[in-house]
Amino acid sequence: MTLVDTPATLTGGPSLAQERRLVTAIPGPRSQELMARKAAAVAAGVGHTLPISVVAAGGGVIVDADGNSLIDLGSGIAVTGVGNSAPRVVEAVTAQLNSFTHTCFTVSPYEGYVAVAEKLNELTPGDHVKRTALFNSGAEAVENAVKIARHFTKKQAVVAFDHAYHGRTNLTMGLTAKNIPYKSGFGPFASEVYRAPLSYPFRDGGLSGAEAAAKAISVIEKQVGAENLAAIIIEPIQGEGGFIVPAQGFLSALVEWARENDVVFIADEVQTGFARTGAWFASEHEGIVPDVIVTAKGIAGGLPLSAVTGRAEIMDSAMAGGLGGTYAGSPIACAAALATIETYEQDGLIERAREIGSVLIGRLNALRTADPRIGDVRGRGAMVAIELVDPATGAPDAALTNAVAKYAHANGVVLLTCGTYGNVIRFLPPLTISDELLIDGLSVVAEGLKNA
Repeated sequence: MTLVDTPATLTGGPSLAQERRLVTAIPGPRSQELMARKAAAVAAGVGHTLPISVVAAGGGVIVDADGNSLIDLGSGIAVTGVGNSAPRVVEAVTAQLNSFTHTCFTVSPYEGYVAVAEKLNELTPGDHVKRTALFNSGAEAVENAVKIARHFTKKQAVVAFDHAYHGRTNLTMGLTAKNIPYKSGFGPFASEVYRAPLSYPFRDGGLSGAEAAAKAISVIEKQVGAENLAAIIIEPIQGEGGFIVPAQGFLSALVEWARENDVVFIADEVQTGFARTGAWFASEHEGIVPDVIVTAKGIAGGLPLSAVTGRAEIMDSAMAGGLGGTYAGSPIACAAALATIETYEQDGLIERAREIGSVLIGRLNALRTADPRIGDVRGRGAMVAIELVDPATGAPDAALTNAVAKYAHANGVVLLTCGTYGNVIRFLPPLTISDELLIDGLSVVAEGLKNA
């Protein structure tokens, strides 16, 4: 960490000095001014993790209005995998802005939308014929995936899983498991949504993937019935629920059962997609081919875009005009997506995610060996988490988790928590982060654990 007396030049993008630098306490006076304005102007329900006013970001850092440079271990919740202000993205978006900003694809189409669909059809798992529809957010894409599955199967029920997070709209709140802050007081929720148990190796008594799948399938068959079930939807690695990696064989058994029972298998890869886990998509680690895959977050370098990609016969079942939206597949977001995908490909960011994962897993396991409060280290690639517990009982320790996060924030590290029990720290660095910054950020987390 560097301490300086005056703010650094706030130029943004990759030209930013890649260092942790504290000029003031967090938050500094300029950030405090924005927080006061936020309190007076923004709905109280719109929270924030760090009380800072961001003015620039790039590589692996975020700079605030007071000149503090923070290490970014959150990537805007897995969005800026290619880094903030990635050069190809900036260039592509600028060119599109100079051409046109909007026509509505369902009124007068443009090539960018089609090119993104072609690329997603190519990159997503499976060599079957696919079709893609574009939307704005992960929740919107999830809603449309369920809508398409229901239309195709002529059935209504949908099964989600324990610890799931699928969004904040009415249907996706029903699919989401965690009550506070996502669901409490916002009901009633959409009907015909059911929940099955997840494979959670750290907390389900050591069940194998096959055993956990058999348990889930039994619940589905007894409480829903395959004859009523349109779709199963699951995150291949749980996101907000705690970065839970199901035991090997759990997902493949669910896919096999779904195929045998004419149930659409939907993989929600909103957080796990686009190189994040050291593969294009987390489904690849398990060797599964979803019928439908939902993507967003890392798709467009920070611009709002999402997609539903699936088997042609499923996707084409909706009537003409049945899918779309005024801003769905914005030409600006499509330009960003094509440049973002090119950046993943050309800059070796899938391989970089694996390297980041090796650093994270290695150093966090070393911490775990010395500190029994770290109950579990899990994840893939640049999507890794630690679960903090009472070492005597294994009970979740949310207070410790919050204390470590607050220490990190005060010492210049953007750190996110998650988990049904509020006791998981998640690491989601941009894939452009240097090893030096990553290791410095982890050292702050280690100090936070020591001091808590």
